[in-house]
Amino acid sequence: MQITFPDRPSALRAGAAATTLALAVALSAGCSSAGPASDDAAHPAGTVVRVPEDFPTVQKAVDVAREGDTVLIGPGTYRESVRVPKRNVVVRGTDRSAVVLDGGLKLANGITVTGPGSVVENLTVHGYLANGVLFTGVTDEKLQQRGAGGSAYDPLDTARFPPVEGFRATRVTSYNNGLYGIYAFDARSGVIEDSYASGHADSGIYVGQCKPCDTVVRGNTVERNAVGVELTNASDGLSIVGNRVAGNRVGVTVNSNDLEALAPQHGAVIAGNVVVDNNAADTPEQADGGFGIGIGIGGGTANRVERNLVRGNRAAGVIVTDPPGHPATGNRVEGNQVDGNGADLVLASADPGNCFSGNRPATQSPDGLEAAAGCGSPAHGPLPAGRTATVLAPPGVPFSRVPAPPAQPSLPDPTVPGRPATGLPGAVDPGAYPLPTDAGVLPAQPAR
Repeated sequence: MQITFPDRPSALRAGAAATTLALAVALSAGCSSAGPASDDAAHPAGTVVRVPEDFPTVQKAVDVAREGDTVLIGPGTYRESVRVPKRNVVVRGTDRSAVVLDGGLKLANGITVTGPGSVVENLTVHGYLANGVLFTGVTDEKLQQRGAGGSAYDPLDTARFPPVEGFRATRVTSYNNGLYGIYAFDARSGVIEDSYASGHADSGIYVGQCKPCDTVVRGNTVERNAVGVELTNASDGLSIVGNRVAGNRVGVTVNSNDLEALAPQHGAVIAGNVVVDNNAADTPEQADGGFGIGIGIGGGTANRVERNLVRGNRAAGVIVTDPPGHPATGNRVEGNQVDGNGADLVLASADPGNCFSGNRPATQSPDGLEAAAGCGSPAHGPLPAGRTATVLAPPGVPFSRVPAPPAQPSLPDPTVPGRPATGLPGAVDPGAYPLPTDAGVLPAQPAR
């Protein structure tokens, strides 16, 4: 069968996601937890606002917090949606697994951050009909309730909604949400790190509509989603490094489309990741049928895919192809370990500007791909279209029924002063991420 890459409208067409999103819109007026403006008279002494000691809900604590404060959340289950419109606020749990925001399959978004420099860390968020954690410059609540971007409306007006500058998600566990786990849309200068995402009807981690993105996604574990990591119209200064992406339907996708602004996608680096066994049936079904793909570039340009371990993906290890209107060009696939896949390297793009060199694959499609389209070689002429292995996507499961993950590592000391998301992502050296040697563990991380 022909493999098509998952994109934003596909998830919105999926039965479970479409149903739950419609419910989210219907309930948004009653379930949104908007609070009053900050009340200095209610602010406790110091720079830490505690939940539940100072305020019974996370939203009330955020409403009172001042710029630079930390909202420190004690163990418990908080059945609310939280909006963080203020600058440089750190929202932190005292225990990653014991501080839980639960949407109860009734609320749209878990935590929505529109305040520049604000942070979410060391907590769990699940059971929301749209997104677990959303960082966005989209300040219109109706658009937020619909997921903040993509096919729910025309391409976003980037003049009306400039990107939020500065964001960070650290040690967040996000699972069983109706669209995305950790979602950066119309946001830049950020970091998503050391987090875990599973059971999402679209993708575990999504970075979309940013140029330049100036964002790093590092040290995360992403599994049992329709798509592990998705990049759409996300360009320049974007590094996906040292992550483990395993047991999804599709591992990593890099897309250009016209449903969001800022197409075509350009200039991401995908390096030092483990991308294995993305053929899991006990995952939310992806409506376009994508299944068994490790890393797919659909219309992306000038991306680098290097030193990744890509193994056990039944359709294809690494594939480059052209969606309508967006030829893939200038992509370099170098120095990867690509083995045990249905087809290890696949070039299905007609553009001669893509190249493959120094990979260690067992199979190439078309045959002799690296010899014909080597990096550093003269431009090649048209090649026969490569093909993936034939794989029938099995039925999926509703996102809410994916098993909950085990406890994940918490911050060693949640009482240390909070660090707002300023000056990010800092220096990022993709070359410091070596080729992983073990498919079963998170790749080695350089000191930072």
